[in-house]
Parts: sequence; structure tokens; C-alpha cells
Amino acid sequence: MLRTLEGGGTGRPPATRTVRRWAVIALVAHVAFVLTWLVAPLWQPPGYRVLAHSISDMYATGVPGAWVLIVVFTLCGAALVGFAARSVWPMLRPAGRPAAIGSLLLALSAYGVGDLSSAFGRLPCSQAEPGCTAAAQLAESDGVVHSVVSAVGLLLFAVAFLFLGSAMSRLSGWTRYAWAARGLALLFFALCVVTGQVGPLGLVGLFQRVGAATGAVGIVALALAVLHRAPAPSPHRP
Repeated sequence: MLRTLEGGGTGRPPATRTVRRWAVIALVAHVAFVLTWLVAPLWQPPGYRVLAHSISDMYATGVPGAWVLIVVFTLCGAALVGFAARSVWPMLRPAGRPAAIGSLLLALSAYGVGDLSSAFGRLPCSQAEPGCTAAAQLAESDGVVHSVVSAVGLLLFAVAFLFLGSAMSRLSGWTRYAWAARGLALLFFALCVVTGQVGPLGLVGLFQRVGAATGAVGIVALALAVLHRAPAPSPHRP
């Protein structure tokens, strides 16, 4: 049976101002996330090619201006962790276990803890540099850590939206978002698979960017949904 409490379901209402504040933070952060990696190629070494080289190459060890992406990505990761804990979970809590699992996986995903740890486990070199190849990046522990954390984090992001979609389907007022969340999860997973197959075509950078933008759009859409469903704050309510 669908729950009916305004803002998410039955039970204790969420702290409205906090819910809305973190939704706005996540929205702004992930617009900045996309803008940052869109403009970052402007200061990359001459050999950097957007279609072929990954976003991660732009903040590899020794790359000029890497700190810009590291700072922005770290802040974006913190924003998503806060959003998952202080907005998504309070709003979807009445849905029970799917909401809890989805919120947790969202926080642990590549866009959450993954970006929050951008300064650690960086690629040891950029493939835009002479002599740096995918094999060379994986020859060092930092490169292995980066690859494993990224792969696991991307998978967690897709699974998170499957659980969030399940949670939404249980709540009155959220059901129209449920299939969109599930569709995003499947599309995101498909883009990750395709990205792993297009290396020989020199299109890894292109498909990675499409996937990164898709994930960011999903986060922004989720933030907008939270803002739409959260009750308007009153002067006597936190």
C-alpha cells in the first residue's frame, strides 16, 4: 500500500530546511562538476584529446592544474554524501529498506565517497604524456586503487538508483519518479559497459564524459524532485 504523508510517507516529517538546503547544495555542486571537466581541457598538455583521454587523466599526478579538479570533485563528493544522508534518506525513509540501501549506496558511489577521495589513489600519469599507457597507469598501486574504486563506485551508483526507484514506487507522490530512476540506472550501467569496450576506437574520453554527465543529470534531477516534494519550510520549523 502506498504511504501518503506529504514529503515522503508516514512517520516523523523530515527537517524541511535541512532537506532543502542539502538538495540545493547537491544541485549546484554537480552543475559545477560538469562545468569543471568541460573547461579543464583548456589547460591540459598539448597531447590531451577529449575524445580519447579520460577525465581522470586531467588530474593525474604531475598534470598542471590538477588541483582545480581535485578541489571541485572533493567538494562535490562531500555534497553528495550530505545530500544522501540529509535529504534523500529523510524524504524516502518511510519506504523502508530500499530507501536505506539506496541512500547508503548513493553516498558510497563514485559521485560520493569516490569523488570525496579524489586526492588519493590518483593515476600516476596521464595518457596524454609520452610513454604513459593504460598498462603503465596500472603498473603502480595508485593506478590500481583508482581503477578499482572507480569501477566499484560506478556500479554502486547504478544500483543505488535501482533501490531508490524501488523506494519511490512505494510512496505516494513519488511513483512518477520511480521509473525514471530505474531507467537512469540502466542507462548509466550501459554507458559504463560501452565505455569499457571503445578503447581501440579512441573514444573512451567521449563515452566517459557522456556517462559522467548522465550521472550528474540524475543527481540534479533527484535534487529537484526532493525540492518539489519537500514541504515548504515554516518559520517555526527547522
